[in-house]
Amino acid sequence: MAKKVINTSGKRKTAVARASIAKGNGKVRINKVPLEILDPPLARLKIQEPIFIAGKKAEKLDIAVSVRGGGVYGQADAVRTAIARAIVEYTEDAELKEQFIAYDRTLLVNDTRVKESKKPLGRGARKKRQKSYR
Repeated sequence: MAKKVINTSGKRKTAVARASIAKGNGKVRINKVPLEILDPPLARLKIQEPIFIAGKKAEKLDIAVSVRGGGVYGQADAVRTAIARAIVEYTEDAELKEQFIAYDRTLLVNDTRVKESKKPLGRGARKKRQKSYR
């Protein structure tokens, strides 16, 4: 029988994460770096959330994630979405899906909020140069 491998993706701002999950011995790697030594620690905790919630169901799964674009925390959010989707798709567990949604909906649904684009005549999206008439 062929090895069951699931590929999923997650997005946040400009960060895009692609996760592949297969039966193994519980190794989690982000851009080929083991999750245990990933910095900063807050981003590591964010990424571990779906694994903690899944508990025993995700214990014997190898997860490999490649992520590009965005900043550290945007990437962390994209990775956690990709991992959560992969676990739900691999286990085919409706109860686990409900647990993820009850905990935080962005575990399974991409957060579509992005930075507003800069406009002409100003320094940012809304700020304009002041006019002086005196």
